Amino acid sequence: MNRIRLLPEQVANQIAAGEVVERPASVVKELVENALDAQARRITVEIQAGGRSLIRVTDDGIGMNRDDALLCLERHATSKIQRAEDLAAIATMGFRGEALPSIASVSRFTLTTREREPAPLNMPPCVPPADPSSTPANGSAAGTRGGALVEGTRVVIAGGKILEVKAAGCAPGTSVEVRQLFFNLPARRKFLRSEETEAAHIQHYLTLAALAFPEVAFTFHKDGRLIWQLPATRGCDASSPAGQGDASLRLAALRERLRALYGDERRFLAVDFSASMSPSSDASDQSDRSDQSDTLAPFFRVWGYIGAPGVSRATREDQHLFVNRRPVENRGLNWALLEGYHTALMKGRYPVCCLFLELDPAAVDVNIHPAKREVKFHREFEVRRLVTQAVRQTLLAFHTGGVSPKSEVRSPRSEAALDESAQAALPNFQAKLSPASVVEPAPRPAQQPPLKMGFAPGAMPANAAESPIASCQPQVPPPASAVPSKRPAPDLAHHALRITPPAPSSILHPPSSPPSPAPKPLLEVPLRLIGVVGRLYVLFESDRGLVLMDQHAAHERVLFEQVLERMERGDQSPAQKLLLPETVELSVRDSAFLREQLPALVRLGVGLSEFGERTFLLDALPPFVKVSDARRFVLDLVDELKSAGQEVNALRPGEHTVAKTVCRHAVKANDPLAGAELLKLVEALRRCAMPYTCPHGRPTLIELSYRELEKKFGRLQ
Repeated sequence: MNRIRLLPEQVANQIAAGEVVERPASVVKELVENALDAQARRITVEIQAGGRSLIRVTDDGIGMNRDDALLCLERHATSKIQRAEDLAAIATMGFRGEALPSIASVSRFTLTTREREPAPLNMPPCVPPADPSSTPANGSAAGTRGGALVEGTRVVIAGGKILEVKAAGCAPGTSVEVRQLFFNLPARRKFLRSEETEAAHIQHYLTLAALAFPEVAFTFHKDGRLIWQLPATRGCDASSPAGQGDASLRLAALRERLRALYGDERRFLAVDFSASMSPSSDASDQSDRSDQSDTLAPFFRVWGYIGAPGVSRATREDQHLFVNRRPVENRGLNWALLEGYHTALMKGRYPVCCLFLELDPAAVDVNIHPAKREVKFHREFEVRRLVTQAVRQTLLAFHTGGVSPKSEVRSPRSEAALDESAQAALPNFQAKLSPASVVEPAPRPAQQPPLKMGFAPGAMPANAAESPIASCQPQVPPPASAVPSKRPAPDLAHHALRITPPAPSSILHPPSSPPSPAPKPLLEVPLRLIGVVGRLYVLFESDRGLVLMDQHAAHERVLFEQVLERMERGDQSPAQKLLLPETVELSVRDSAFLREQLPALVRLGVGLSEFGERTFLLDALPPFVKVSDARRFVLDLVDELKSAGQEVNALRPGEHTVAKTVCRHAVKANDPLAGAELLKLVEALRRCAMPYTCPHGRPTLIELSYRELEKKFGRLQ
C-alpha cells in the first residue's frame, strides 16, 4: 500500500484556510479586497460576536453570473491573473483565488450575487447605472438586460460542501455571509480572542481600507449598531494610474477621510514627493533581473500626511503605510520613517503617518506572504532612501516655512576647537540691554542650500525645492476681541523680533469652512519678549498668543547644527591614533556590510581597515569620540548604519557624541540671560534647519494660542 496519497479537496481547503484565515479579520480582509477589485463604490460590513457568529460583506460591484458564482468556489479560480508572467506585476488587491474556498471550508457560507447591468455609453463611470426606480413592482431586485430577465444566484455551503444553488432576487453586486466561523475546527475556534479584541482587529483593517480608497463609501455595523458610515469622497478616481492623479484632489480626499476617522485634533503635514529611481548599483541585482531592467519604470512617488513635530505615539499603531494602495508591513519602511524624523522625535516615540507609495507594480513582490501583509521591494535601499528624503524635506519645509535655512559655518574641527566654538557661541552674559534696541534678522541668501541632516552629499534632488510640499498647523487666529490694541506689557515687551514672513502654506480646514489665510510659522511672526520663568523658560508674546522657549534646548539645537555644518564642509575629519590598535571580528553579514562603508568611515575619522576575512583593525578614532570597548563601538556603528540605510551621511556615527558635547556647553536652566541675549538666541534658532526640536527630539518652542487660553479660562466652551 502506498504511503503517499492525495489529500481530499475538503482537507486541502482547510489546510489553506489555516494560512489565509487566521481570525475573523482575515475573512473581512479577503472579502473587502474582492469587493474593491470588483469596482465596488459602496461596501457594507456587518459583524456579530466579533465575527464569530456572523460576518456579512455587501458591495455594489460588477457581480457574477451563475457559472462564475460556482467556479469562484474552486481552488485557484480567479479572474485577476491568467499567466505566470502576471505575477510579476500585480495590480489588484487579490489574485490567488484561495480566499472563498478556504473561508467556505471552515464556516457556513452563503454567496448571493448578481451581475451589474452595463452602463449606457453616455453615462459617466462614476454614476451607478442602476436606478432604484427600475426595481420591479413585486419587490424583487432582478433587472433586465436587452429585454431578458437578469436574476441573481445564491450558493449555500456548509463546511466546504455545497448544499444549495438557486436563483435569487438581489441588487447588483455581491453579498457574502459567513456564519459560525471554525464551527468544524474547534481547535482553531478556541484560539480566538475575546469578542472585543476580534472586533478591534476588524475595525483596524476597515480603517486601512477606508483610508486607501476614500472614493468608496464604507458602512460598518457591529452587533446591530452602526459604528460608522463614511460617504464616498468625490474628486478621487480609483482608476487613475499611479502617479497621474490630481495631487490636490487626492490629498483633499485623504484629508477628509482622516478627519472623519480621527477628527480635527491631530496636526498633519501634507507630503507630495516625486522622484526618479536611480539605476541599481548592485551587479548581482542587475544580473538577476537583466530581463526586467528595461521594463521597470523609474517613477516613484510618496504622498499623504505625516504628523507635525510633537505628534507621536509610544507604538507604531498609527503608522499607516500603503504600497500601490495596499496596506503593508515592511521593516525597511518603518526604519525609513524614523530616519526621516531624525532628531525631530524623542527616543522611544514613533511618528504618526498615512503615506502612500506609488511605483511600478513590477518593482514590488506582493506574493511573499500567505495573507499578503508583507511586500518585498526589488530596490529596498533605494525605496528607503526616497521615503526618508520625502519625510525629511517635508519637515524642513515646515520648520523653515518653505525658505532654505542658513547655518553658520566655522572652520575648526578638533575637539578643543569644538569646545572653543561652543563657548564662543554662548550669548554674552554681561551684555547690556538698551530699551530701544530692535533686532532685525539678516536676510536669507537666495541660493543657500539646506542642511542635509543625515544624508550623503548630493542626496537631495535638484528639484527638491519645487516639490509641492505643504505644511499645516491647525492654529486658529484669535478674534479681534481677543487681542486688545492696548494690552499692558512689561518693560521688555517692545523688544520685538521682526521676521519677514515666507509665502503662506496650506492648512487643514474642514470642507465646509470658508478658506482663510494659512498661519505663519512660529518663528516667522513678531515675538515680544516678556520675561523668563524659572530661569529656563522664556516667555514671548505674539499676535497669536503666548510662546514659551526652552533656552537650553534652543541653544542645543543652534550649537548642534553649527557643529554638523562645519563637519560636513570638511573634506576629512581629523583622526586620533590609538596607542594600542584593537582587532574586531564580526559575522559574515556584518563584515560584508562594514566593508562597503569603510570609505565613509575613513572620511569621518574612524580608522578601520581589513585585517582578515571577517576581522577588522581599529587604529584611530575621531577626537570627539571616546570609547572603552572597541568591539562594542564597531557593533553599535554597524547597527546604526544599517538602520539608517546605505545613503546615510558619514557623520551619523558622530552625531550622538556631538549632541552630548553641545549639551554640556549649551546654556543651562539657571544661567541668567539678558534680553538682548535671548533675542540673539531666537535669531540664531531661526537660522536652523530644524529649529523646533533639540537634537534629542524635545521641543524648543511651545505655542498657546489665544483660543487655547480662553478655553482654559472658561471663556470658550
